[in-house]
Parts: sequence; structure tokens; C-alpha cells
Amino acid sequence: MRKAIITLSAVLLSVVLVSCKEGNAASKVNLTNVEQAQKRDKEIKVGAPEVVFDREIHDFGVVDEGFVVETSFKVTNTGKSDLVITDAKASCGCTVPTWPKEPIKPGQTSEVQVKFNTSGKPNKQSKTVTLYTNTVKGREEVKISGMVTPKKKA
Repeated sequence: MRKAIITLSAVLLSVVLVSCKEGNAASKVNLTNVEQAQKRDKEIKVGAPEVVFDREIHDFGVVDEGFVVETSFKVTNTGKSDLVITDAKASCGCTVPTWPKEPIKPGQTSEVQVKFNTSGKPNKQSKTVTLYTNTVKGREEVKISGMVTPKKKA
């Protein structure tokens, strides 16, 4: 058993030493491919959808603990192709976003609704909702905040 471990170690060590002699990985990059990719990326950006929100932050103000409060953010596609929101995730399980599943055409507006459950969330609260999109950035964010008045203890 010991002999097998020594042999295996020697083989692995030789593989590591031989593979490291390959040289600099940057020398293997084809600069023509890099230039073509940069050109392609610029062209994609020209026709990409763009998101404009009516506001990026909503403050609920002061609310009592135990209630579900909600708001909606208007999303306008100011780009040149359809805007697709593939997913929306909140920074906390107490916040639930609902987003349009259909593409938003250029110039059209839709809504992203956000519900916040204040149960068990006393005091100052701030939550982020991340929208996963086909925009150049790939992600867009909106935020909600508010002051939750704790329930009175019995």
C-alpha cells in the first residue's frame, strides 16, 4: 500500500512539473479573435434593450409590524429590442417580487410588483430586488425601505 502511494505521488508530481513548463497562457491568445469579440460586443450594445424605472427606491415610511405592504415600479424599455426579465430575486425571503413574463417591446412600459411582509422585521428595513435581464448590464436593481414599528409585547 505504501509503495502504491509513493508511486502515485511521484506520477502526480511529474504531471504537475511537466504541465507548468507550457509557458505563458497570454501568448496563446489569438488577438484577431479578441478584436472581433470587442467589435461584436459594441454592435450588440447598440441594439440592446435599456431599462428606465419611474423610481429606483421606494420608502414605505412608518408601518406597523405584521402587515404586508406592497408597491410597484414602472419599467420602461427605452432600447431598440425587446426587454426580457428572466428572473427577479429579493435580498430577503420577506420580500416577494412579481415581474412581467412577456417581453416588453421598445417604448412600452410594464410593472414589477414588490410585496414586503413586515412580520418579524421590526425597526429600519432596507431590501433590494435584483432583476435579471437581457440588458447590457444583465441585472437591474430596485430597492424598498421603511421603518417597521414593533408589535407591543403582551
